[in-house]
Amino acid sequence: MPRIIGVDIPENKRLEISLTYIYGIGRHLAMQVISKLNLDPGKKAKDLTQDEIARINSLLQSEYVVEGDCRRQTQNDIKRLISINSYRGQRHRLGLPCRGQRTRTNSRTRKGRKKTVANKKK
Repeated sequence: MPRIIGVDIPENKRLEISLTYIYGIGRHLAMQVISKLNLDPGKKAKDLTQDEIARINSLLQSEYVVEGDCRRQTQNDIKRLISINSYRGQRHRLGLPCRGQRTRTNSRTRKGRKKTVANKKK
């Protein structure tokens, strides 16, 4: 398995899909990286040479915020929302959805206050 920025990417998938296994890289960003390095997006990840892997590593570390830095940045954003006591911060603190999803039914699988669910009548 090719290893990019400390992440094993799947070798039997195309390069544009394999790069999305790195935290902080979606399809659009993967295509940008591939086009900047003039790589073939349809190429399988196992067919990458060591030189191409090194070029991808250096580009991602120098120009993009990915993996550990991206996770740290996201956690800091959530901590900031909690500390300023915003609505979204309160929802994060309670473990409830904070982007407007309904909570009457779908959010029961999440954390938060326990709700009793009525038994099904026979």
